[in-house]
Amino acid sequence: MTITLYHCTRARSMRPLWTLLEMGLAYELVTMPFPPRFTTREYLKVNPLGTIPCLVDGDLNMTESAGICQYLVERYGPSDLAVRPEEPDYGSYLNWLHRSDATLTFPLTLVLRYSRLEPEERRNPQVAGDYRKWFLARMRCVETATAERQYLCADRFTIADICVSYALVLAESLGVEEVLTPNIARYFAAIRQRPAYQQAFAT
Repeated sequence: MTITLYHCTRARSMRPLWTLLEMGLAYELVTMPFPPRFTTREYLKVNPLGTIPCLVDGDLNMTESAGICQYLVERYGPSDLAVRPEEPDYGSYLNWLHRSDATLTFPLTLVLRYSRLEPEERRNPQVAGDYRKWFLARMRCVETATAERQYLCADRFTIADICVSYALVLAESLGVEEVLTPNIARYFAAIRQRPAYQQAFAT
């Protein structure tokens, strides 16, 4: 049975798309304009939340981008993209996976909403500016983590890097270029050389 991923270019669905590409798994991609709950109303039959991504695998329907990445590496592994429970960095790996969206990407969604998505009369530069600063403060943990490491955990590229790197993709799309502090800039430059990243970014 074919995995189907519902996707918008450079939305959170880039995380599972990138994971699928890194793993070499077969999948069907349904690409829609953003935001699909307004542009592609029939999508609400697949995902009533109207959010992106949505992965359908048989009877399974998943909508959380980091969770989908974890599902793919565990369901269709073994894969070096996962960190196993017996490895020393397992806890750090899980922390990065959950931090990637709840802590790092979340403030950027408010920057996006109040600087671009809302109608002109509802935009709020103060809210967008406050959450921009919040995001930059939270990204200090990545600057620290990459000071002496090529990757975030386990001394190899994992889905933790995929999930956290997406926050950098979104930041750059919003013009938050000051996030590229020295260690993060070096880390992200190396990540962007990966062919699967380049394909996911362009799709």
